[in-house]
Amino acid sequence: MFYVFHGPDELTRTETLAALKAQLGDPTVADLNTTYLDGKTVTLAQIREACGAMPFMSDRRLVVVLGYLKRLYGDDEKGRGDKVALQALAEYLPQLPSSARLIFVEDEELPGKHPILVLAEKRHPDHVRLFAVPTREGDLADWIEQRVKRRGGRIEPSAAMALAVAVGHDTRLLDSEIEKLITYVDGEQPTITTDHIGLLVPYLGEANIWKMVDAIGQRNARQALQHLHLLLEEDPRDRDRWLQLMGMIIRQFRILIQVKEMAEHGHSTATIARQVGLKEWLADKARRQAMNFSLAQLEAIYVRLLATDLAIKTSKMDALLAMDTLVAGLCGTPE
Repeated sequence: MFYVFHGPDELTRTETLAALKAQLGDPTVADLNTTYLDGKTVTLAQIREACGAMPFMSDRRLVVVLGYLKRLYGDDEKGRGDKVALQALAEYLPQLPSSARLIFVEDEELPGKHPILVLAEKRHPDHVRLFAVPTREGDLADWIEQRVKRRGGRIEPSAAMALAVAVGHDTRLLDSEIEKLITYVDGEQPTITTDHIGLLVPYLGEANIWKMVDAIGQRNARQALQHLHLLLEEDPRDRDRWLQLMGMIIRQFRILIQVKEMAEHGHSTATIARQVGLKEWLADKARRQAMNFSLAQLEAIYVRLLATDLAIKTSKMDALLAMDTLVAGLCGTPE
């Protein structure tokens, strides 16, 4: 009996694996009957040995192999996969000892034609799980609402959307923020509101920067200035806050320049994410955002940002006036 757990939702994937391990009974016995193997270096012989070992005080044992199927498949279009090893593995799986539960765990979604995925869906379709992260903010907000409900709390739909926008698609981080929010509101039937999100979630500022940059790309001065002022609600005259904000905006446009250059050279979103140091969903979002600008426009904006930053730091211009003028000017930039 074998399983294939694949996809980027690390949180749900880990919880599902933990539930399988819990079926072994006492945690100490479960630990003794669970073996983890690194798919980057493991061999089929080592997998066979682990699966063939007799369980201790149990009728079964778990063998968890991390990242093996992706390694064997490689980049099949370029002939980098190990077809011989894949065939050997496919021939071995139907012969697994009845006491073994072999679980392949992959942090990326496997291609539908992967031989082991095809075999698993044919023999044990209920043992194949794709752990996908919701890609749309609306779907992510639904995920958040369900997660809060499972933890015994409640959240306003608008608050769920605000949390989705602020944190993004990192489900582990989202779960941590949800736990913090529920603990804060407390009570028999806690309800999380947008005020709680604004108070407790530190990523809201970055989300508003994304919105502000989107508005600049669409040449919508009103919305861009609105998001700028939201970033400064607490104290628009706080110098430290201005310096932090300028750093975040400059960083955002620096990312867009890198993404734009790589996209124009035909690099995939996955490659861009790896090179720039972003999560893939965030690299995709940056790629779409960069489409609102030419590379020359992005470079010109970056130069103007640095000049404005210097003017604020040297007190040559009032910070609020400098940024209002800059944002309004960028929105008036001709195509």
